[in-house]
Amino acid sequence: MGHSPSYNPWLHRFAVLTTCVALLPVTLGALTTSEGAGMAFPDWPTSDGYNMLFYPWLQSTGDEFLEHGHRLAGMLIGLFSMGLVTLVWKYESRLWVTFAGFVVLLSVIAQGILGGLRVLENDPRLAMVHGLFAALVFALMAAVSLFTSRKWLSAEQKNVERDPNSLKPWAIAAAVLILGQYALGGFLRHRGTALFEHMGMAVVVLAVVISLVIASRKTRELWVTRPAWGLLALTVIQISLGLATFITKFGLKAAGWVAVAGTTLQTSIRSGHTIVGMLLLMTAIVIVLRVYRLSHVWNLQHPEQMADRPLTGSSFNRMTMEGGTP
Repeated sequence: MGHSPSYNPWLHRFAVLTTCVALLPVTLGALTTSEGAGMAFPDWPTSDGYNMLFYPWLQSTGDEFLEHGHRLAGMLIGLFSMGLVTLVWKYESRLWVTFAGFVVLLSVIAQGILGGLRVLENDPRLAMVHGLFAALVFALMAAVSLFTSRKWLSAEQKNVERDPNSLKPWAIAAAVLILGQYALGGFLRHRGTALFEHMGMAVVVLAVVISLVIASRKTRELWVTRPAWGLLALTVIQISLGLATFITKFGLKAAGWVAVAGTTLQTSIRSGHTIVGMLLLMTAIVIVLRVYRLSHVWNLQHPEQMADRPLTGSSFNRMTMEGGTP
């Protein structure tokens, strides 16, 4: 297994800060899409012919203000990603975590290029891919924050009382279904299709998340129980925002609500629905990683339990070891 890496609070804090800063381009991107401002400029990487840093952003309004703000926020998260790579290269002893840090930077660069191609090609399909990839990059940043946390590093010192392996199917199912639901939301948001599939999937996701909460409580591990409850809360909020999005878009005749396109309320709810969707996916992926980490610790503390299990069942667990070898 090699030596156990030490906890570096500044590395962890910067990883968390990078994840939080990523919410800025995410929020501005959601607002840009909700306002239909993605093609405010026909050029990229310039903005109306200006170098991106010299465009008179604070003097602009409307679509140009939103889109250029989104571009500047993308540059900002790029700088933070470079800082994260520098810190993991200098202070992180686990090769696979260092690799994950580099993947964050490469993903941010790829996301910027994807956004640029969406403008140059004026292709809504690329906008949909751009949004889906943003959610995955955000989740990866959160994963690096988790890998560098004190609780992840000290997990092998805790006593895991109950076998957490039963949580794996529910955790994986929740993450996969939420990813699929987010993709369906992209089709609905950018293409105007898959409305009923999106609504039906929401019910399935809710049922699976409730099952995950019930299963997590049986382990008595707050490290997975708390985020599971958080995932359920986010799911309820997301469904509520989804219903509000439907009403503000199509109206509600029974209540006398007439939908008016382009209102601040409609834009805010639609954007909030997108942002909470990203938080849902991120939380689900973090739960999967925590479950597998606890499973690895359980298997170390109860080797007799591994005798009747296939070798493939422990392959991912070996990737969560604290040593330099994944």
